[in-house]
Amino acid sequence: MKAIKNLIMTGDRVLIEPDEDSEKSAAGLYLPPNVKEKERARGGKVIRTGPGYPIPESGAFDEPWTQKRRPPRYFPIEASEGDYAIYLKSEAVDIEFENKKYVIVPYSSILALVRTEFQE
Repeated sequence: MKAIKNLIMTGDRVLIEPDEDSEKSAAGLYLPPNVKEKERARGGKVIRTGPGYPIPESGAFDEPWTQKRRPPRYFPIEASEGDYAIYLKSEAVDIEFENKKYVIVPYSSILALVRTEFQE
């Protein structure tokens, strides 16, 4: 029996695989390390998203011992797996999961999404 680890995002969190840090600019110039540190925004591929913002139950003020519990409902977020996200670097939390580097970003820190759509 083999155990499989899953990384599950909660709430409005988004798991992003950041772009590889390039030491060259688009023009081919080599950039010193302090230039990368001053960047305010970064980009990467959305790997997983949380369910969204929780919606409170309408009967939230009922007595706590009542049995009228329903599964939680969520207001979904716009980001989807496979999108390219541009996010604020200062709000990102760097993690390493199974030898790969990721960042976890709250949805409010995502500035823009790039989504590839195919037309016929």
